[in-house]
Amino acid sequence: MPSYTPPVRDMQFLLHEMLEIEQYADLPKFSEAPRDLADAILDEAAKFAEGVLQPLNQIGDQKGCIRNDDGSVTTPPGFKDAFDQFVENGWPLLGADPEFGGQGLPSVLGIAVSEMMSTANTAFAMYPGLTRGAVEAILAGGTPEQKQKYLPKMTACTWGGTMNLTEPHCGTDLGLLKTKAVPQADGSYKITGQKIFISSGEHDLTDNIIHMVIARIEGAPAGTKGISLFIVPKVMVNDDGSLGERNGVTCGSIEHKMGIHGNSTCTMNFDEATGFLIGEENKGLRLMFVMMNAARLGTGMQGLCQAEASYQNAVIYANDRLQGRSLTGPKNPDGPADPIIVHPDVRRMLLEHKSVTEGCRAFLYWTALHGDLEDLSPDEKVREKAGDYMALMTPVIKAYLTDRGYHNATNAQQIYGGHGYIEEWGMSQFVRDARIGMIYEGANGVQALDLVGRKLAMHGGRPIMTFLGELDAFIAENDGDAELKPFVEGLRTARERLNAGTTWLMENSLSNFDNAGAGSHDFLHLFALTALSYMWAKMAKVAIAKKDDEPFYATKLKTGAFFLSHILPASAMHLARVEAGAQNLMAMDASEF
Repeated sequence: MPSYTPPVRDMQFLLHEMLEIEQYADLPKFSEAPRDLADAILDEAAKFAEGVLQPLNQIGDQKGCIRNDDGSVTTPPGFKDAFDQFVENGWPLLGADPEFGGQGLPSVLGIAVSEMMSTANTAFAMYPGLTRGAVEAILAGGTPEQKQKYLPKMTACTWGGTMNLTEPHCGTDLGLLKTKAVPQADGSYKITGQKIFISSGEHDLTDNIIHMVIARIEGAPAGTKGISLFIVPKVMVNDDGSLGERNGVTCGSIEHKMGIHGNSTCTMNFDEATGFLIGEENKGLRLMFVMMNAARLGTGMQGLCQAEASYQNAVIYANDRLQGRSLTGPKNPDGPADPIIVHPDVRRMLLEHKSVTEGCRAFLYWTALHGDLEDLSPDEKVREKAGDYMALMTPVIKAYLTDRGYHNATNAQQIYGGHGYIEEWGMSQFVRDARIGMIYEGANGVQALDLVGRKLAMHGGRPIMTFLGELDAFIAENDGDAELKPFVEGLRTARERLNAGTTWLMENSLSNFDNAGAGSHDFLHLFALTALSYMWAKMAKVAIAKKDDEPFYATKLKTGAFFLSHILPASAMHLARVEAGAQNLMAMDASEF
């Protein structure tokens, strides 16, 4: 059976040494998270993830969820007990708003805890993850009465939450939705329609599920301009907070999926279900994107999680599996063969995995810190920059981390050889669970189009120019550091390529929009590699100063050196593809494919 040991030391390194979150101790939330408390939280989360959630991961994959004849859903064995422990221990409250029972700790600390939970058991972690997205939408657009009615129990995860967006005939293009909302005399609406691919749509973990549903009010404009968002409880909630009658929303079926079997992905039927408008009529897209942006960061994290889990198990296997002899002479002379970790190609895959995963973790945490600063900083300029970064980095994190999560999981499977293809070894599950991350919450191609088509030009190009300026400042500040020089030069090269790609797109996309579409995937990867080179430069700066303190730092520098020599050169390829434009890509007629 696969195993998982949370990388607490690496998380502590990022939080306390690279990001230095203690410098924000004068800000709300951070003032409640001194280092000793933050480390205690990480340690306890690690115990729960490793001891309770991880042993259920393979069980959830093998058993899946069951839809019963009455439309209810039973989650895999052990999930209900684990969820009860998760709630009783207060994990959902960690970063939640104190007004509704939360502990109000920084999101950047919460992302580390969420990473542990999701790496241990992604399907399980999706249940509270979807609830957090629904909570964010109600916080952003709900009335005071709606917030008081739903948020305390949703925050504590005694009630669940979902996003109901996709329909059988429309996914990305939500303007095609058919679900309708009919106004009632009491101010409520009757919601009728069908939604598909609804994660956590029905389950036995909570007493109630609060569905966030997009629909079109009768007479509303066509397309995205006529979309409204509604709160549709599974069980109606009385004015005193008690549960009332069952609402007209049911699970029609559970999707038969490639992976994440432990999460109930449902077809949801709304048959004149009672719903309550949240926010303004026909302005539901804005609130929907509050949910989606939170979900996209979470989905990017899922890519990181599958990469981490598969890497840990591949390292164990590579050290245990005896096969062949080292090219430079036996390394295990008393045994019949050497462990496969002596072979350069196995090391290539492991180091690709390790260097990208550690860089992605740093990028995710760095971005999450900016989310905190956007909400909490008293400095308007800091909040502006943080908000720009959140908008700019979200599509990159969602797409790149899930692309690499899947790629790395397949590399780990390759290291296992034939055993990686056999279910009992567990590597197949990591690959299957990772695959959905590239598809849902906005397919990765759509994320790339969002980056190129919207985020580069946002606020007159201010976010991308601010980021490039930050890279320039780091390079200038550290240009004379001999030990850091390889990382500074790597960052300089990546920054120049990113700037060249940005300039090319700005100069060539307006004359031919296909140029933007043709280059978007490679531009996103070029952007991500530049961001990771920045993260590695920042990590290396810390590690160089402490390299004699403990082996951790020396290993960090070796890992970063591999990133510079073997991963970062791909930025040249991505730039060349961006600058190739759309000519050859669009030359064929559809009939020629």
